[in-house]
Amino acid sequence: MRSDIRYNNIIDSDEARQAQANADRAPEQHHADINADTFYITQHYTKYTRENHDVWRDLFDRRWSMLEQQVSRQFIEGMKILRLTRDRLPLLDDLVLDKDIEIAGGVKVAKGTKLEGVNKFLHSVSSWASYGVPGYLPAKAFFACLAQREFPTTVLIRPREVMDYLPEPDIFHDVFGHVPLHALRVFADFLQTYGRASLLCDDPEHIERLGRLFWFTVEFGLIKEDGKVKVYGSGLVSSHAESAYSLNGVWEKTRNGPQSAAPCKERPVPEWRPFELERICETPFEIDHYQPIYYVLESFEQLRDAMNDYAEKVIGRSGLELATRR
Repeated sequence: MRSDIRYNNIIDSDEARQAQANADRAPEQHHADINADTFYITQHYTKYTRENHDVWRDLFDRRWSMLEQQVSRQFIEGMKILRLTRDRLPLLDDLVLDKDIEIAGGVKVAKGTKLEGVNKFLHSVSSWASYGVPGYLPAKAFFACLAQREFPTTVLIRPREVMDYLPEPDIFHDVFGHVPLHALRVFADFLQTYGRASLLCDDPEHIERLGRLFWFTVEFGLIKEDGKVKVYGSGLVSSHAESAYSLNGVWEKTRNGPQSAAPCKERPVPEWRPFELERICETPFEIDHYQPIYYVLESFEQLRDAMNDYAEKVIGRSGLELATRR
């Protein structure tokens, strides 16, 4: 995590340093030698301060006020399944408090209280789990987690002074932005297949293409629902401003026509394009401004099926069978 951001550093521990070192070795390892379980750390829940919980509440309230107008209803259902609450930061695994804590608004929660974690609910519907990590994971380490139906989750929360924009993931981005869709089995299946294909792939061209697919779907994807375009990508779900911008798009008039948006070039009104995996994989992106192009799914089944076809191309039939084994 960036040293110039004043986090409440609840991960300053030998456990976290060892986990990060394990993850950092993954790019040099053969995929069969990577043990994703060694990347995970304890979420020291009682170390969160009241201010941490207050920041979570304020972020939650700001986004929740617009979610039902902007976000896929299947995402909203996932939030309900996970029992995410505005009053306190999400807990990943069940916990009995060993001390009193103070959550949002100064509310006290007493020692001995049993709190339920999101994994209890997540595993029951999609066989997925979220586990704490010390910070940024190299791509190969990240893929190894997805391949075993586990999502590496940052456990730090942004400080208030960077509440509007954080240049790296935190628990709000990861849990509020990503994890609700993991409760949808069809999306969870897509994500595992994606992780397995990316982990096994050693072709630089396909690795770049897979990175673009993740960006334009998992991070910045849109979907049609009930005749409207809705948000589902986590980068949009967790961004008040870019989600509104993305939903003010216009459909591309002619495929690759003279008026089509240029990749990486900012524009006041974004362009919507129908989901097409090959075209997505050929579209470059930049991370430091709003996207000029968004790809719109018809359904999450369309995404899963396209990923299965592409995974077979990248890792073969035997690899696909392994990747889609539940």
